[in-house]
Amino acid sequence: MSLILAVLLQVGPNPLGGGMQGDDLVRDRPARAEAAKTELNATSAWLETCLDQLAEDPARAHATAQIRRSETQGADRVLANHCLGLAASELGLWDDARAAFAAARAETPEDETRTRARYAALAGNAALGGGDAAGAEGLLALAEGEARAAGSAPLEAIAATDRARALVTLGRGEEALAALDIATTAAPDRAEGWLLKATLLRRLDRLGEAQAAIERASAIAPGSAGLGPEIGLEAGVIAVLAGRDEAARASWQSVISLAPEHPAAATAKGYLAQLGGAGETAAAPAQEALQQ
Repeated sequence: MSLILAVLLQVGPNPLGGGMQGDDLVRDRPARAEAAKTELNATSAWLETCLDQLAEDPARAHATAQIRRSETQGADRVLANHCLGLAASELGLWDDARAAFAAARAETPEDETRTRARYAALAGNAALGGGDAAGAEGLLALAEGEARAAGSAPLEAIAATDRARALVTLGRGEEALAALDIATTAAPDRAEGWLLKATLLRRLDRLGEAQAAIERASAIAPGSAGLGPEIGLEAGVIAVLAGRDEAARASWQSVISLAPEHPAAATAKGYLAQLGGAGETAAAPAQEALQQ
């Protein structure tokens, strides 16, 4: 295992991958020689300090990481760029974040394809944050390919999902759908991919397929890190566009009942108000939904 990966694992949840469950990076760490442990502990201690600063004072973490980057090389410099990218993202400095993550990837050894894929994905997300969808699509395609080469299906799915977002922004809906097919094939138990697939299919007026995708997302939702409200909201939109007003009411009411403080609940209330009582027209919420 490389020093970079070992450090990222030692500092708690893997900040590159968000602690992705099932990723074999978090399993079976080999023993290290004492000399390697000393280097690892020093590097790990700096990264942990920078991440602590990030939580408390992103501007300070940004400055700290810039200084560290200018004074180091190798793994230390890679991790300095990592913390710099995270701090810049927190501050909304998307160009700085993209450059830092891209530099971290470039300075990671070529045989460490999984780590390089993670940094490419982070750079792609920073590009999306900065409004460069075309640049983001290229970086995320790179991340997707490297993740596939590394045998990391969860990371491949995440990169493909984010690439789909970039493609939708670029108006390339069919290509986005193909990317979501890759995402849901690589990680069929990630509800996010199915939710986004349902939304895109609905926008493409493929309501039968959208219904199947939202049902798949709903079946996974209990373990999907809080996506339930968004899934219920989308299920209602698909239902109302298919002329199933009562099913739409039930979906939107479930969002309000189960997550009353969630932003999706406010949207659901608005849709219910527009839908009105049984037998009234559903045209208003349908038209609004199509604009989403």
